[in-house]
Amino acid sequence: MEQRLTMITLGVADLARTTEFYERVVGWKKSPGPPGIAFFDLEGLVFSLYPHGDLAEDIGIAGASGSYKGFTLAHCARSETEVDDIFARLKRDGAVIVKPPQRASWGGYSGYFSDPDGHNWEVAYNPYWTIRKDGRVAMEKPAQA
Repeated sequence: MEQRLTMITLGVADLARTTEFYERVVGWKKSPGPPGIAFFDLEGLVFSLYPHGDLAEDIGIAGASGSYKGFTLAHCARSETEVDDIFARLKRDGAVIVKPPQRASWGGYSGYFSDPDGHNWEVAYNPYWTIRKDGRVAMEKPAQA
């Protein structure tokens, strides 16, 4: 198995509501796909939304309800200012801010927001990583200017 992530799928309570959140509040564009699931092309990573019951059935587990917990999703920004700008827009557009941006114990700057199903997203500036022009992370410290 190659060391890469191809898709993240979230089980959601209301597909239409959560799709609208990612389109209107987060600002992403939904990609074409079959009914009953929403796909977002994240430039090399696919993010999908699927109703809880359908996802549980697909996985082969019974009685999934509520949000799946035990993970976070992350978006790395290129600066602390970008983190603040993202949070200002998220707050203005109605996102639940779980933890406002602040200095992190690991030396970066980050905060958390959640989507309508309680999935937590971290938006972070990590001074130890380079965010390439195409948005991919290079796990190396940026060159000094």
